[in-house]
Amino acid sequence: MAVAYFGLYERDMDQQTQTELEAAAFRSLVKHLDKRKDVQNIDLMILAGFCRNCMSKWLMAAAEDQGVAMDYDQAREHVYCMPYGEWKDNHQLPATDAQMAAFSANEKAKKMAKV
Repeated sequence: MAVAYFGLYERDMDQQTQTELEAAAFRSLVKHLDKRKDVQNIDLMILAGFCRNCMSKWLMAAAEDQGVAMDYDQAREHVYCMPYGEWKDNHQLPATDAQMAAFSANEKAKKMAKV
């Protein structure tokens, strides 16, 4: 059976296998970001358009879709691999002027693209 997979059709991949692969990729991303605490959320937003907080919101939305109770703090703890306040206190640095300028430029470009 062909399964639509991000716009492609993968042969011999059932829905369960697709879900397991996607979950494994998500877990790998969480582990990678946990090892790279030096990578700031604002840098992720500038370069990729998402950050750990976005991932937390996606996780919380997925939980809601499945009828699983999960609040934002619980989702962030899962993504940050610790309570958010602890991560923020120990790893988050103040955004530099250059980071804020780059972020603002990206946000402005997104708004212009929607026009």
